[in-house]
Amino acid sequence: MNTVPGAPEIRVMLVDDHPVMRVGLASVLSMSHGFSVVAQAEDGLSAIDLFRQHSPDVVLLDVSMERMDGIDTLRRLLGEDPAARVIMLTSSQAPEDMGMAMSAGARGYLVKTIDHEALAEAIRTVHAGGVIDPPALVMGAADGPLSQREVEVLGLVRQGYSNDEIGSLLGISERTARAHVSAILAKLGAADRAQAVAIGFELGILRPSLRPGG
Repeated sequence: MNTVPGAPEIRVMLVDDHPVMRVGLASVLSMSHGFSVVAQAEDGLSAIDLFRQHSPDVVLLDVSMERMDGIDTLRRLLGEDPAARVIMLTSSQAPEDMGMAMSAGARGYLVKTIDHEALAEAIRTVHAGGVIDPPALVMGAADGPLSQREVEVLGLVRQGYSNDEIGSLLGISERTARAHVSAILAKLGAADRAQAVAIGFELGILRPSLRPGG
């Protein structure tokens, strides 16, 4: 999809906590006809204010940021404007991050190794109302077994552990633990943690504990 001569420029806002990355993105987009970088935010909180001021056509949003991460920022932006077009542009290729972003309403999930022509095309597609489907992303109801780590997490959910406690027990961050739980709910089609555990038993993923004398 090429830019139509004389068409209005697509107004883009960049949200990334690395100044060099923002400068590089702005430079790349300036080399591609049809784009105008109208705002640059260094974190999620400033992104909300700049979004209100500039009403960009498309937002490029990092996932890992200080003060407010990209997923929470995405939710806040969509709270400001449910029609906001947001593309996650990140170094994270974790399936749980992709799943959380797309479930939260992102129009696409791209890694920062993408070449500038593909990035420009993705922005045009999303601006036109399209969605960039990330590869190997499982959404919706269960269509296969959980991963080994997800089974492990579900077992801890069954025992009543919080996301923070699960993270400590498994040596992962609370955010990653929360992402695993969200992925489990999505794959099992569960409304909450209790239902996920119930479905886990129904599918044979979880088994009753056998305790002596009990």
